[in-house]
Amino acid sequence: MDIKISTSYLNVDDPDAALVFYRDVLGYDVRNDVGQGEMRWITVGPASQPDVSVVLGPAAPEAPPAERKLLLDMMAKGMIGLMQFTTDDLDATFEKLQASGADVVQEPIDQPWGVRDCAVRDPAGNMLRFNQV
Repeated sequence: MDIKISTSYLNVDDPDAALVFYRDVLGYDVRNDVGQGEMRWITVGPASQPDVSVVLGPAAPEAPPAERKLLLDMMAKGMIGLMQFTTDDLDATFEKLQASGADVVQEPIDQPWGVRDCAVRDPAGNMLRFNQV
């Protein structure tokens, strides 16, 4: 049995800002874009991995307003979404992220467990970590 990851989900509060970040900064292909306004789901993914996608969707659109606000507040602080990426050139990736205005959480460092990585938040606040491979 071979169970693979095909799709993961990240909540976003501004689909247009998410689209710019994932398409223009990370260079991901846009595979689907459905809905409108806050009720919009955008599927993106790396060209090198056509069988792996990330759906950028609204955060709990049907939740009561107070609960949705709490979720959005936590998301903006990087406390909800987390995704980890790999890159063959961490420093170049970081420079591109930083130049885009991404919220830098951690500049590239060599971690004691042997990984060189950095971290930023996307426009919605999701924590994104990038590892050198």
